[in-house]
Amino acid sequence: MSMIDEFKAFALKGNVMDLAVGVIIGGAFSTVVNSVVKDLIMPIGGCG
Repeated sequence: MSMIDEFKAFALKGNVMDLAVGVIIGGAFSTVVNSVVKDLIMPIGGCG
């Protein structure tokens, strides 16, 4: 296997891990934002 092929395999593996971490963090952030809106902002606005 040439050095270029090894680098491609390494880069693709790293991108997949970064994507997975991003999805997990995005899901957690979405849950936090929804909770803040539902529990804090909506009662203040009187729409809950």
